[in-house]
Amino acid sequence: MLAVRDTRDRDAFGALFDHFAPRLKGFIMRTGSSAHNAEEIVQDVMLTVWRKAHMFDPHRAQVSAWVYQIARNRQIDIARKYNRPIPDELAEDPGSEPDASQILAVEQETGKLKQALSTLKPEQREIIEKAYLGELTHQEISDQTGLPLGTIKSRIRLGLDRLRHELKAMRQ
Repeated sequence: MLAVRDTRDRDAFGALFDHFAPRLKGFIMRTGSSAHNAEEIVQDVMLTVWRKAHMFDPHRAQVSAWVYQIARNRQIDIARKYNRPIPDELAEDPGSEPDASQILAVEQETGKLKQALSTLKPEQREIIEKAYLGELTHQEISDQTGLPLGTIKSRIRLGLDRLRHELKAMRQ
């Protein structure tokens, strides 16, 4: 590991890979991952070992502890990525049709939202439409309009605040 860290020695890395790859794969598979996923994780871990070799400190940990910690962290990242809760829209049965009352409620809410949007200043409405209807990031809006990022964020915040008040007033 020190040769990899200090001189980026490819042969030493090859030896590290040959030593740790099968052990990591077994370790990862014992925690419930498939063989394919385990191989992907091992590749990722060993690439991280190569890229972050400069961070290894033999006074803080043994090589095996350092490598296994990287593997454990990668497994946690993957578990978090794939164990996200399913959004309500996706959890519904795709074959179920909305009934007439649901359609009417959505149409009424849409009408109220359009009415509230029409009360905004044109520059606020344009930015909010780009952000929420156009699904652009703040940076993309800034690039498109040439406005500073802070201005974009301020217009969105002020516009949403105004929309919130308008919609609240319409419901009362």
